Amino acid sequence: MSANGGVDKMLTPRQQMILHLIIQNYTNTGQPTGSKRLMEDGVEASSATIRNEMKALEEAGLLLKTHSSSGRVPSIKGYRYYVDHLLKPSEVDQNEIQTIRHSFGKDFHEINEIIQQSATILSNLTSYTALSLGPDMKERKLTGFRIVPLNARQIIAIIVTDKGNVENQVFALPESMSSEDLEKMVRIINDKLIGEPLMTVYHRLRTEIPMILHKYFQTTDGIVDLFDTMLSHIFEEKIFVGGRMNLLDFEPTQDVSQFKSMYSFMKNADQLTQLLAPRDSAIQIRIGSELGNDLLQNMSLIQASYEIEGHGQGTIALLGPSSMPYSRMFGLMEVFRGELAKKLADYYRALDAANE
Repeated sequence: MSANGGVDKMLTPRQQMILHLIIQNYTNTGQPTGSKRLMEDGVEASSATIRNEMKALEEAGLLLKTHSSSGRVPSIKGYRYYVDHLLKPSEVDQNEIQTIRHSFGKDFHEINEIIQQSATILSNLTSYTALSLGPDMKERKLTGFRIVPLNARQIIAIIVTDKGNVENQVFALPESMSSEDLEKMVRIINDKLIGEPLMTVYHRLRTEIPMILHKYFQTTDGIVDLFDTMLSHIFEEKIFVGGRMNLLDFEPTQDVSQFKSMYSFMKNADQLTQLLAPRDSAIQIRIGSELGNDLLQNMSLIQASYEIEGHGQGTIALLGPSSMPYSRMFGLMEVFRGELAKKLADYYRALDAANE
């Protein structure tokens, strides 16, 4: 889909070549490109002709003139045109593929460790900020609810699902509740809910479980709430972030208030989750104002989903400057989502085998 309102109909092959080269040069060097450099890069035309072409591209809103030189740099609209019409993913270096495989090669004890590692690897490879969301939680089943005493008045409550998700929380025992009562409650809850899908568990906790517990106990202070809170945590789409503060390196203004706003934005999990578009099998690239946040007007987001048979979809995304090398990043995301899906599929297979 083109976001250029018909600009593409107007560009000649030579103009496309000039735009492509200016973007390539700017991505590599951060410097404006002039007509002399374009001639060296293989544009077969006189300096005057090239300057006219650059002027036409500037008038179409695809290039910007800088104050300091006669060269041009790409505009956000120029990047959009390039991504829609000229982008060809580059091949990923074998060393990078080995780095990815090696980083996924260690032992993981929980699914979220893999998701977190995926964000860390991707941010290390690119120096940008990586966002990673694991596969959907709705189909998971509850396999255990356990209580471990910490001291006389505190316990750790642990919920485990059949796909290796673990959620734990420290809980202070109400004065009115003995640890024996608590253990009995946990037994009753396990009796009724183990093996059930989390959605069913969630529903029963709000309906029949409180009624059953009230039959046996004077007070069920907090135990149902605790379980409820922990399940909500499991249901929350947990977004893992790698290189959270890398974005600050690409903030052109270096303005203190902008810096502070960006810092708090990067710490807000809900805002980061909202940044991701609905999942789609294609790799999506959104640039500048398309991200719907003024803080990110000089940024781009590349987002890729991956499918794990029987276990839903996950999403991986990369947030970086709009001047990122798109062909390299696009190629990397393609390879990366495949490697991550493979790692998760292996993990689930091993888990299913252990549960049989």
